[in-house]
Amino acid sequence: MLDLHYWPTPNGKKVTIQLEECGIPYNIVQCNIGKGDQFDSSFLDICPNNRMPALVDHEPKDGGEPISVFESGAIMLYIAEKTGQFMPEDIRGRYEVTQWLIWQMANQGPKTGECGHFRRLGDSQGDQSYAVTRFTDEVNRFYGVLNNRLYNQPYICGDEYTIADMICYPWTVNWQGQGQDINEFKYFKRWFDELSDRPGVKKGMAVGSEFANDYSKMSEDELAALRNMLYNQRARPAPDTGGLLD
Repeated sequence: MLDLHYWPTPNGKKVTIQLEECGIPYNIVQCNIGKGDQFDSSFLDICPNNRMPALVDHEPKDGGEPISVFESGAIMLYIAEKTGQFMPEDIRGRYEVTQWLIWQMANQGPKTGECGHFRRLGDSQGDQSYAVTRFTDEVNRFYGVLNNRLYNQPYICGDEYTIADMICYPWTVNWQGQGQDINEFKYFKRWFDELSDRPGVKKGMAVGSEFANDYSKMSEDELAALRNMLYNQRARPAPDTGGLLD
């Protein structure tokens, strides 16, 4: 059985889409990032980066002890290898998919996240116009990258639907909140509409839709503490003793 430590964010939904598309059983372990579950010591044992999602495979292919994997791209590679689905077997095809996974993890995901953050923030923390323009334009560039990629092929890596498509899709769903108009990108829009209609994508996107934090009942001090927890983290101290330097 697979345990997926999860909260319904784009990074979490990448993995649930893949699991639903593969049709394999899995168990959702709630990691409520609005309540700080990502800082629990038990979670840190499987994800030292304090970020969900994280996966624990209790029945790995080698028959050994459970394997834990963090970072959504690494999780998707692991599931693809475990199931033999949605990842080419030949070296050229594998690296075609792998480079687009890296593109998503290094470019589309982080920059789109910053775009959403600064657009939601408004001017409550000072003038954010430079940051809003910077990240909105960069996200626009990403849509152009995908639009050109999909100009003459149905999927990001060619004729076959792969985990490259699954990893990119969730970060495009909120295109309006990112200040974009997908009608400007007709080749991308065809792909987006097709994926939106896939049963596996619909199921994966819906996982955890019942999870919620009622922020309307929180005081201003509580909201400020929440923002500080989510957006103003600094380094977690390492133990003073017992390490290699002793």
